[in-house]
Amino acid sequence: MFYKENSYTLRTEEIKGIVRYIVRFKDSQDTLQEVEVPHSVFDALDSSSKKEEALARQDRRHIEQAELADAELYDRAASKPKSVEDVVLENLRNEKLEQAIAELPETMRRRFLLYHDCGITYERIARIENRNVKSIFESVRTAEEKIREKIKFLEN
Repeated sequence: MFYKENSYTLRTEEIKGIVRYIVRFKDSQDTLQEVEVPHSVFDALDSSSKKEEALARQDRRHIEQAELADAELYDRAASKPKSVEDVVLENLRNEKLEQAIAELPETMRRRFLLYHDCGITYERIARIENRNVKSIFESVRTAEEKIREKIKFLEN
């Protein structure tokens, strides 16, 4: 990365048709000095100065593009990172949900988990437990209501 700033300035001066090449700088005692240099030295310093300016511009472009890329990556992310508050609320909700499920009566809990976690239909659960579909449906619906009641304070 380019950080250097020129410590000299270049100028030309023409007197009676003769071009003089002058470098202006501050010496170690912070005194402004002007020195006439040959054309070849002036050209070398000028070329070096232009290369340094080009490097500085290139660095600025890369930094701008990197910042833009980070912002665009964030905007294009399929799932944006969650805030700390969202993570904490989600953890609290999950803990409360697990606790509410654990507090259900054993039969109701089993039916609720078979339906929601395992994706088994009411009809299939009814066949497994040798019960009618309506009792399975009512048991799962009641479990859902009890769970909603226990975790509703977190919904607000």
